[in-house]
Amino acid sequence: MSPEFHDTWLVTGGAGFIGVNFVQAQCRRGGVRVVNLDRLTYAGNPASLAGQMEDPLHIFVQGDIGDAALVRDLFAQYRPTAVLNFAAESHVDRSIMGAQPFVETNVAGLVTLLQESLRHWRGLRDQARQSFRFLQVSTDEVYGSLAPEDPPFTERSLYAPSSPYAASKAAGDHFVRAFHKTHGLPVLTTNCSNNYGPYQFPEKLIPLIIHNALAGEKLPVYGDGMQIRDWIYVADHCEGVRTVLEKGKPGETYNIGGRCERTNLEVVGSICEHLDRLRPQSPHRPHQELITFVEDRPGHDRRYAINDSKVRSDLGWQPVETFDSGLLKTVAWYLEHQDWIEQVHTGAYRDWIRLNYGDRLSEAK
Repeated sequence: MSPEFHDTWLVTGGAGFIGVNFVQAQCRRGGVRVVNLDRLTYAGNPASLAGQMEDPLHIFVQGDIGDAALVRDLFAQYRPTAVLNFAAESHVDRSIMGAQPFVETNVAGLVTLLQESLRHWRGLRDQARQSFRFLQVSTDEVYGSLAPEDPPFTERSLYAPSSPYAASKAAGDHFVRAFHKTHGLPVLTTNCSNNYGPYQFPEKLIPLIIHNALAGEKLPVYGDGMQIRDWIYVADHCEGVRTVLEKGKPGETYNIGGRCERTNLEVVGSICEHLDRLRPQSPHRPHQELITFVEDRPGHDRRYAINDSKVRSDLGWQPVETFDSGLLKTVAWYLEHQDWIEQVHTGAYRDWIRLNYGDRLSEAK
């Protein structure tokens, strides 16, 4: 007997960090068939979806959002009622080393996905056409950098991206809006603050620090460590995305934040404190002694902060986790899932860590 479902969502990038958390949450909720399209690049890990692979309402397809024929076939076969685009090259440091992959996925691939979504939407009739949505998951980095005294970014803040990654996401957001203005495609855009939580690829700050601390390796902190980020636990972000999909007004943008501004140094220090408590027998305690300041990366934005009043007041969403509660859950998850960490620590990953941090760490005091 086939399971019942009311809608079909095409979720792109559903094997990556935020996407896999969204897919897992939706599979637990039920009632929606999820067609999960992911190219399985270095950051996409099918092991993260092990619990969903036998779920009849989860259909995994390995492929590229820039493959027009494949995307068109998926629309024809599954007739999705919504598209949620989590697919992205997303690491700033990698974009500094080479911008082309970011343009190919975050701009060109997105445009292909938009074109095929438009083709599909135009073929719908009546209620199906009215209810279809295309949701673009974006970032606060498109807004650029804030001074310490500046108010947080709002949905009306001007785009001023600093890194090639942020520039590619900004370009993608502009195309999403253009397809709405030009063609009427019912789009939604979310711009979120820094995510953290389970299944994050270990080149990002929090899992990198956890891994290095457990191994007794240096904990690299860029510059003086005083860069400020607004942090949100990934499960809260995913619930925000689902809320925007269900309640958002087409053509609108919604900022999703955690109201948890922390310096990078504070984040690293908090991780070390949790590890000291959770691993009292560690030979590397106190883990804060492993902190090593390294040369700052080019164009490093000083501060991000999100004003999420719109999504809270208009749609009734708010995060459940504080930064401290979410970080404790995150550290505990990585401690309990060392097998997952080992699976993603490929030679390519180790090569990248050496390339990005090697000289900085060797020159650090």
